[in-house]
Amino acid sequence: MHLPRTETIFALSSGAPPSGVALVRVSGPACEAICIAMAGSVPEQRRAALRTIRTRNGLLLDQGLVVWFPGPNSFTGEDCLEFQIHGGRALVRAILEELSGFPDCRLAEAGEFSRRAFEHGKLDLVEIEGLSDLLAADTEMQRRLAIEQSSGHLSAVYEGWREKLVFARAMIEAELDFSDEGDIPGSVSERVWGDMSMLLEELERVLAGLRTGEIIRDGYKVVIAGRPNAGKSSLMNRLAGRDVAIVTEYAGTTRDVLHCELDIGGFAVHFYDTAGLRDTDEPVERLGISRALEKLEEADLVLLLLDVLDREEFSVSVSDSQALLVVRTKADLLTDSDPKPECDVLLSSETGTGFDVLRQRIQHAVEEKVGAFSLAIPSRLRHGQRLREAMDEIRYAISGQDLGLEIRAEHLRRASDCLGRITGRIDVEMLLGKIFSEFCVGK
Repeated sequence: MHLPRTETIFALSSGAPPSGVALVRVSGPACEAICIAMAGSVPEQRRAALRTIRTRNGLLLDQGLVVWFPGPNSFTGEDCLEFQIHGGRALVRAILEELSGFPDCRLAEAGEFSRRAFEHGKLDLVEIEGLSDLLAADTEMQRRLAIEQSSGHLSAVYEGWREKLVFARAMIEAELDFSDEGDIPGSVSERVWGDMSMLLEELERVLAGLRTGEIIRDGYKVVIAGRPNAGKSSLMNRLAGRDVAIVTEYAGTTRDVLHCELDIGGFAVHFYDTAGLRDTDEPVERLGISRALEKLEEADLVLLLLDVLDREEFSVSVSDSQALLVVRTKADLLTDSDPKPECDVLLSSETGTGFDVLRQRIQHAVEEKVGAFSLAIPSRLRHGQRLREAMDEIRYAISGQDLGLEIRAEHLRRASDCLGRITGRIDVEMLLGKIFSEFCVGK
């Protein structure tokens, strides 16, 4: 349900006070009246003006910058106003309380500024999702992916595909409606099927990049597995630079899956320390081992840890889509006379030996997984579902030679609607609450 246009919303859009500067954002029809009442007059549009900010009763609140953005040339498409003030708690609270005293003026809900931008056509849903990802980005690759989407590059790709479908339908309908006209050749629709086959191939290539987008956005999963006391928790702690897991000389200390996230080569990499794999009758440890096996199935990369002095055979099964690195631990226990064990990485959590090599191997595994890619790729399951639906409709249209042109054109219309739902052009009301709830208040 669209918000009433009579309401004006406001919120603190900068970090929580105290801070050096606080930004209070206002959007809606009362912005001009608020600006005159609190800052004396409306400054020149889109130029910061130093003003004395007062209550409606004339009490001094602060001296700060006031910026006026008249609609529709603003972030939300409405009249917008920004107060850049000192970031003390009491001052911010006083400004917000003063704003709440204006008629039809209330505190914004989470994501409400962005939702109004969407409703006024300033941003589409893909750009909105990219903006949400940009605010949440922790790594360089997450930032780059979010910028690509929030700037409209991915939306342009989707819209280009949609235009091709619309053009194909127009060609078919021209043949249906004007086949008796001399300037409409009878086989004009046949020319579109070659174009649709090429579009289908392009969609298949892009959909293949969905996993790449998910890895960049959500992270690459590395599961640390091995026997009890193989050094899994010590490795986790050394990578994280803090005590994530309890380390003792007793076997079976880790009973649950422990997690930490690191930035490796600009990628978000999630590490999972799991219970030692062995046969046991202890019920809690058995539950931990069961969870470890479940996490192994989700892994992009498995680090199989083996004690450097352990000569017994031990392995874990991985699928074709998973990578495996055999890591020998406790290298500090080796003597010069000991043979160097076969492994991908030899390291010591005690001395730090081999950890640079391990990070390089993990980064290489991530890069190998994502491959060479364009950042204009889908990164959300929602996009992938709609792309698959569009591809199915295009396949029906191409392969339906025994169907009438009207039916084949209808499949193309459904395909274009699937793409339209990605950007929010049609039928997306049920998605809006979930998407905008991911934002913080003030955005």
